[in-house]
Amino acid sequence: MKIIPFLLGAGVGYVLGTRAGRERYEQIARAYRQVADHPSVQGAAGVARAKAGEAVQTGVALAKEKVAPSGGAETAGGAEPSAPGRAAANGSGR
Repeated sequence: MKIIPFLLGAGVGYVLGTRAGRERYEQIARAYRQVADHPSVQGAAGVARAKAGEAVQTGVALAKEKVAPSGGAETAGGAEPSAPGRAAANGSGR
């Protein structure tokens, strides 16, 4: 049932877009590029990318903590376990 509003919106957007014409599209595209190329927007985007990168690193660290074997149960040879199908790629020969 959620697809009906989406299709309705897409249809209305298509009709309005075709009526607006190529000139209006070019005008909107120029305005977007002007905003996107503004130094303050570029700076904010850089900050957002850095924060997203930090969040990903934190998530990876938390996931590794959750997956890591607990209590001294070591893997064969003391190496970290590899993902299935990757034994040949890491050279361990398991």
